[in-house]
Amino acid sequence: MGLSLGFHIIFAICGIGMPLLMCIAEWVYLRTNNLLYLTLAKRWSQGTAIMFAVGAVSGTVLSFELGLLWPTFMKFAGPVIGMPFSLEGFAFFLEAIFLGIYLYGWEKISTRAHWLTGVMVLISGTSSAILVVAANGWMNTPTGITIQNGVVTHFDPFEAMNNPAWLPQSLHMVLAAYASMGFFAAGIHAIGLLKKPENLFHQTGLRVAFWVGAVTIPLQLASGHLSAMHVAQYQPMKLAAMEGQWKTEAGAPLRIFGWPNEKEQRTEFAIEIPKMLSFLAYENPDAVVRGIADFPVDERPPIWPIHVSFQVMIFAGMAMLATALLGVFLHGKKKSFESTPWFLKLLALCSPMGFIAVEAGWMVTEIGRQPWIIWHTMRTSEALTPMPYLQIPFLFFTGLYGILSFIVVYLLRKRVFHVDA
Repeated sequence: MGLSLGFHIIFAICGIGMPLLMCIAEWVYLRTNNLLYLTLAKRWSQGTAIMFAVGAVSGTVLSFELGLLWPTFMKFAGPVIGMPFSLEGFAFFLEAIFLGIYLYGWEKISTRAHWLTGVMVLISGTSSAILVVAANGWMNTPTGITIQNGVVTHFDPFEAMNNPAWLPQSLHMVLAAYASMGFFAAGIHAIGLLKKPENLFHQTGLRVAFWVGAVTIPLQLASGHLSAMHVAQYQPMKLAAMEGQWKTEAGAPLRIFGWPNEKEQRTEFAIEIPKMLSFLAYENPDAVVRGIADFPVDERPPIWPIHVSFQVMIFAGMAMLATALLGVFLHGKKKSFESTPWFLKLLALCSPMGFIAVEAGWMVTEIGRQPWIIWHTMRTSEALTPMPYLQIPFLFFTGLYGILSFIVVYLLRKRVFHVDA
């Protein structure tokens, strides 16, 4: 299921982020009557449709896998996560309906009504993501259930949806989607400009996509700080693994890079910034941060995958932030970043950074919760299906995702980012 989630999340990000790009492009067209923005809106809407279709297929696979691979989890958690998932289904249908109107409504409805259908695609796509993340947030901070003598005696699905993790996780996920999509599209248009520097389509697309990424990436880093404070309060074991913090100490340092040595219980080759972890986690440079050694061995997750994934996420986010600041600097100096080759190459390198950061971030979230599938309520080993030969569906789905990836890349090149010579 990790493979399916890792594949699906890319298309989920595009389903959230691409409608924002197409809405902005059409809004600028309505204000300026510049046909380049109309072309952009139409091209990006086709990209949204491609990503939506593949995301629907991979999302259906995930629905089956939830029931087939995690029967004990679904029996226990179904009454709780059924509510956000059913509402997510409603948002998904709204997104499909309005996307259909948007794609086929050009010149059939008023221009303002057409733009509003695009806004509805954006709202329903974002709502869909928030509802799914609410279910995941409940797995990290379960609320709305009462357990007596090992038996669940009461469910409150609305209290469960309003769990402590849903807001910081949802905010972090939505901003990640906007920033990732902005940098991805900006990078693709930058590649187009490196090949055809005078192309107005790529120049216009780069400007819109870059500013979406440049505005959202600092907000994303701020939301990451809120998420870290939340994890410090509710999942201190996960924070310790993220940071490679082995011993409980006041004024704990922030570690950049490094490799956790589990045998000697220390993180090697790390650059340490004194007291910074205590400050970032608790807004107090002398606050006490619990270390990995402070937790029972059978309640610790795998340390190195979490620490490395966290470092990858931070590096990707910082690379996008630095690129955004350079672009803003060039803009402030009245220099056109669309015609600056070294900056276009930098944008091209940053194009996949958002997706890499999201994949790494979800590895931190999911592996960091281990050995629990529901934090301190149900262990992952208790929830997994006993079905043998899981390698067979794994190989089939790996092949399916490979074929779908090839089709998506081909369609995006032909239908969205292609420019006639």
